[in-house]
Amino acid sequence: MTTARQIMSKGTECVGEQETLADAARTMTRLGVGALPICGTDDKLKGMLTDRDIVVRALGAGKDPNATTAGELAQGKVVFVQADDSVEQVLRKMTQHKVRRLPVIDDHRLVGMVAQADVAKALPEPQVGELLEALSTD
Repeated sequence: MTTARQIMSKGTECVGEQETLADAARTMTRLGVGALPICGTDDKLKGMLTDRDIVVRALGAGKDPNATTAGELAQGKVVFVQADDSVEQVLRKMTQHKVRRLPVIDDHRLVGMVAQADVAKALPEPQVGELLEALSTD
């Protein structure tokens, strides 16, 4: 059985819940990514922050990116997978929640990220098609 741990990108950086959106945007630029997990001062996952969140939910709403914190945009239940979850479980979560990236947790700590492309490489073709179809519809 292939697990999330085997296909994830390791060394994932978090944006702290008290960091500003401007800081988060600089981190995204430095890392060349469009999403970052939001971590609390307790090292627990608080949510995900995307480049789209920064633009639409903050800038588009007139919020100051130098004063608004990442934690202010964290909302709802955090969707994640356990490191030892199977690729099929990862697929189900991505499909169910219509997300392209999932944080990977081991012993309550963030250990990596799984992206749609990681799952696609690990699954048989018909399942990849199901994932792409599910993520392409609203």
